[in-house]
Amino acid sequence: LRMPASDWLLLLASLHVVSADVLDICGAKPRDLALEPRCIYRSPDPEAPEPLTTHPVPGSTNPRVWELSKANARFAMSLYKQVASSRGPESNIFMSPISISTAFAMTKLGACNQTLEQLMRVFEFDTIKEKTSDQVHFFFAKLNCRLYRKKDKSNELVSANRLFGDKSLAFDQTYQNISETVYGAKLLPLDFKDDPEKARVTINNWISNKTENLIQDTLPPGVLDSNTVLVLVNTIYFKGHWKNKFDKDNVYVSEFHSSQTRSCSVNMMYQEARFRYKHFPEDQVQLLEMPYRGDDITMVIILPSQGTALSQVEEVLDLKKLSAWLDQMKETTVSVHVPRFRVEDSFSLKEKLQLLGLTDLFDPNKASLPGMLEDGVEGLHISDAYHKAFLEVNEEGSEAAAATAAVATGRSINLNREIFQANRPFLLLIREASINTLLFIARVAEPCDR
Repeated sequence: LRMPASDWLLLLASLHVVSADVLDICGAKPRDLALEPRCIYRSPDPEAPEPLTTHPVPGSTNPRVWELSKANARFAMSLYKQVASSRGPESNIFMSPISISTAFAMTKLGACNQTLEQLMRVFEFDTIKEKTSDQVHFFFAKLNCRLYRKKDKSNELVSANRLFGDKSLAFDQTYQNISETVYGAKLLPLDFKDDPEKARVTINNWISNKTENLIQDTLPPGVLDSNTVLVLVNTIYFKGHWKNKFDKDNVYVSEFHSSQTRSCSVNMMYQEARFRYKHFPEDQVQLLEMPYRGDDITMVIILPSQGTALSQVEEVLDLKKLSAWLDQMKETTVSVHVPRFRVEDSFSLKEKLQLLGLTDLFDPNKASLPGMLEDGVEGLHISDAYHKAFLEVNEEGSEAAAATAAVATGRSINLNREIFQANRPFLLLIREASINTLLFIARVAEPCDR
């Protein structure tokens, strides 16, 4: 039995920070989990071994989880460049690469043949030394444990996953079991055939609820119809409080220079404190890292030197260069000037991922997703993938709710301090610092108050 090509599958990746109810699998061994998807892809051995790096596996970290984190970071850089190339240099960008990777890893559960191979390659999953595709799901579960089970409860890093399937179809039980065990993604039946608009509202409301009402209307009107089979959702929400808060009394109005010919007024936050920092004159950038409470999640700002276009930095940036920069940063007294801003972004992922090589998944004649429905029924494909994100940075930290009373940070007079003045476009990363998992990437080119 083969479903007509007009029947299609929609994948949605929604964002604001990360992780799902991963159940009690954080202490599990691979043999404890029945990870047996319909198809398994084994990566070919590389022609030459990857050269040894100076980066040892962080303590208490599964080596394969470390590799998955690096794979996600490489994908993040590739996707960011695709998005940046489609936008003007004065456009803001904000996205959660880990959210997108998670959503497509759930898709990979049901994939076979060249579709599975492309998913492994585009998301860099084939760089993990355990060569089989089924093991990636186990490592994702372990990564989720690392990201979302934090000791410091003052920050909120929350991810939730859900499958919305048409109620008239029988979904493969193994697919459902692995989705729920690894990703916490339970299947909710909806009536796509008779009332796709009601289904769209249901899904959007679920996303809104999981992201503290910050992410709304992710699925635009008309995107679902009677042929919709399955919608996969990953949401990520982050609310962080700075380890060193900015004093509200030190906020001042300043000019932000979006380009050589355009500037606008922003509320600039100021503090002087010790942060990890480094100036790289040969690369024409300054890097500043500001930790949130608990120190495990940090914000890294990459600020081009005066007179250097952000696009020049974007062109050469890759994981190797970023890692080299991060390794060389040292704690220094820094006079920090950072704008208070909000960034919202939404875009379709389909074209960007096709350009990266993920083509078959979106092609009704080539997609192979037999592991999703009972009896290995073929005919499904991804029609599109949607991503939506929101970030607010203020004196308290990065959060969605209104700021509470700020704690004053004393100023020290230090003539030898470094000056970090983010009054021009910059890149921003929010990461889990110990294994450099990139939770969010942003280009802040237009933080102007509206």
